[in-house]
Amino acid sequence: MRKISLIFGLLSGVLSAGLLIATIPYVNSVNYRRGDVLGYTSIALSALLMFLGVRSYRENSSGGRLSFGRGLAVGLLIALISSACHVITFQVLYFKVFPNLGDNYTACMIQRAKDSGASDQKIRQTAELAERLKRLYDKPATNAAVAFAEAFPVGAFAAVLSAAILRRREISSEN
Repeated sequence: MRKISLIFGLLSGVLSAGLLIATIPYVNSVNYRRGDVLGYTSIALSALLMFLGVRSYRENSSGGRLSFGRGLAVGLLIALISSACHVITFQVLYFKVFPNLGDNYTACMIQRAKDSGASDQKIRQTAELAERLKRLYDKPATNAAVAFAEAFPVGAFAAVLSAAILRRREISSEN
């Protein structure tokens, strides 16, 4: 179980990290929407590897049988490894590659509010929210927690779904 989880977790993590890195062209852009879409798409695509990992475990390690619990355990382990890769990549991008990312995103949030025709009060509220979010992201521990909270729930959902779809009970041999 560990070997398959590690292999598929790292594959999923590399996919997630690679697609997260692909958002780099949008980092210094005024419009982060494409980067946001690509970022969340990367998380969803990497979650597809949960299914393949659970299936591989069923076919190669458990003789074609798989309980829901065992499938869930394999899927969650894959999700944990993949999410850790996502967190590490985001930490490096946020603190090392683009140390002004928080300021840029704050400016983007305010600009989005202005472009939508929001009132001055709504723009001030958006600016306050953006500043609170930036303070959270500027702390490595909360930054990691938020990045994990972005990726892991999608992986956990994929693990539950994979375990439910791929479970296969032992075939009884009654004559």
